[in-house]
Amino acid sequence: MASEDVVGNSTSETAVSTIVNLAEEASEGVKAPGHAILSVCKSLVAGGVAGGVSRTAVAPLERLKILLQVQNPHSIKYNGTIQGLKYIWRTEGFRGLFKGNGTNCARIVPNSAVKFFSYEQASRGILWLYRQQPGNEDAQLTPLLRLGAGACAGIIAMSATYPMDMVRGRITVQTEASPYQYRGMFHALSTVLREEGPRALYKGWLPSVIGVVPYVGLNFAVYESLKEWLVKARPFGLVEDSELSVTTRLACGAAAGTVGQTVAYPLDVIRRRMQMVGWNNASSVVAGDSRSKAALEYTGMVDAFRKTVRNEGFGALYKGLVPNSVKVVPSIAIAFVTYEVVKDVLGVEMRISD
Repeated sequence: MASEDVVGNSTSETAVSTIVNLAEEASEGVKAPGHAILSVCKSLVAGGVAGGVSRTAVAPLERLKILLQVQNPHSIKYNGTIQGLKYIWRTEGFRGLFKGNGTNCARIVPNSAVKFFSYEQASRGILWLYRQQPGNEDAQLTPLLRLGAGACAGIIAMSATYPMDMVRGRITVQTEASPYQYRGMFHALSTVLREEGPRALYKGWLPSVIGVVPYVGLNFAVYESLKEWLVKARPFGLVEDSELSVTTRLACGAAAGTVGQTVAYPLDVIRRRMQMVGWNNASSVVAGDSRSKAALEYTGMVDAFRKTVRNEGFGALYKGLVPNSVKVVPSIAIAFVTYEVVKDVLGVEMRISD
């Protein structure tokens, strides 16, 4: 880090900066594979731990969100965030607040691993294609290209771990009153495969894919726009020397996440409802036909949208938005802090071992 500071801050061609530049250029082509692998593993572990800790911290809000999204409109049990949490506590106890969290955490590590690898490969591929155009031979990744690479990585990672997300949704909504219980992630996966077939593991996949694009796009656009506005306007003394503090950046990220999730939220509701279709004897699945309390069957994403709006109104597309929004700030904050702490701990251990 010291050498990087010398290179970054030096304004003249000193002997030290020249040596450092030459060393850095030479090391790019001959970097030890073991060091690169260790660096990747360190990032994956830090990201996995941060994701697991942050998801666990907001698990009650996550479960309530899903319950609100899919609950039977003829038998309302959860009327809001506070009432819903109290009802879960009263009927299922402390463990009920964290139902499905184990499966959720179990998919964080492979999801992060696939996303990291996919982003690197997508970035290289997109940059290579971009450089094939005349005049772009020496071009670098632009924010728009990085956005495309991030969207590709998000879609690939989501697709690779989608079956785990699908069964997590079902485990999350089952209650003590459910006639049939999934005992865990592997039992749920095997049961769905046996009773509904392999395609059932990808119910709701299409709205998930479509939702990735506006979610990622708005996250990026809002975050960068807020930062640019704060640097130019400097309101309330939040900016010093054209630099944003960690707290301010965190607030920008939380605002961007809230906007992105709000716009893409209806797709998340439809995804969850489609995941419930075909689950026999489930007491918590959605039922929307005013003449019947049988669980709805959807022929596809458009049909799910149409039936949800027709039977429950446009507001049904935003069921669970409040607890989902409430968990954004603490989730981002906890993930950020945990990631930095784990990186520091792993860095110390690696330096000691070296």
